[in-house]
Amino acid sequence: MAKRSAYMGWKLDFTQPHGEPALVAPDSVTWRISKNPVTGAIGGICAVLLEFAEPRIRSGVWDHSTFKVDPVGRAKRTGYAAAIGTYGPASAAQSVISGINKMHARVAGTTPDGTEYRALDPELIDWVGATASFGFLTAYDRFAAPLSQTDKDCYFGEGPEVSKLYGVQRRPKSVDDFYSMMMQLERRFEPHEINIEFLKIVESSAKDQHMPEKLGHYIACAAVDILPPIVRERLELGPEYNLSHAGRIVVKAMAKLAEIIPDLKGPAAQSCQRLGLPRNFLWLSQGKQNKLMGALRSSDVLNTAAGATAE
Repeated sequence: MAKRSAYMGWKLDFTQPHGEPALVAPDSVTWRISKNPVTGAIGGICAVLLEFAEPRIRSGVWDHSTFKVDPVGRAKRTGYAAAIGTYGPASAAQSVISGINKMHARVAGTTPDGTEYRALDPELIDWVGATASFGFLTAYDRFAAPLSQTDKDCYFGEGPEVSKLYGVQRRPKSVDDFYSMMMQLERRFEPHEINIEFLKIVESSAKDQHMPEKLGHYIACAAVDILPPIVRERLELGPEYNLSHAGRIVVKAMAKLAEIIPDLKGPAAQSCQRLGLPRNFLWLSQGKQNKLMGALRSSDVLNTAAGATAE
């Protein structure tokens, strides 16, 4: 049995229960993108910067979470929650997301300029969801493997159940739609020392994990590199965050390597096993994946499990 990980009191084993589907299909673009830890980190950092551009979200996160005392741990927990929503058995994902929503329901306050906020404000929920979609998609497309327009369209159409569970009312339908959502909030975007502090923590985290400190700088710069130009300008993230030629080569090499070498102990691989697929399914060629999915769909495993979940 796979090692169980604790999250909000749940003991999670992505390999169990056998056959129970996730809220997102295993042959989705979302599963393909989310398996890459390098672009996941870059996209996640980009999403945080996009969220922190909005003062209400920045205040909510800074004042009501462990972010300012344990930013790396908090980021890891957020990433793990995202993995549960994408890969986890539907029943566990529903329960965990419900718990997260109950926790967020207690978050409310006032920004330094006197603006009131609530974590469950629909406008803020929609923006948080949109930033994650944009960050993960753009990082993967830029550094791991270019995505076709069809793949991008599919990506934005996937996982509506996850969004609904979080209370999202408006999901971006495309990158252009994301920019439309962004422009509605853009007047509020502002620079803040918290953004610089966050990026410094990202840069130093590589050294804390016994990796070259320069690598942390490259990852931070890669996240800034994929920000919409107007956001980078508003946040006043200057040339010191330009991704160098050497940095771009290193980041791309790492991301592409993660596309080749399977993480067989991670949530993505374990979830493949739960569905009766080989653990390295997401790292196989498209042809082999299609063949395996055809065999899986011709069986009763997913249909039976889906019926049991619905009950």
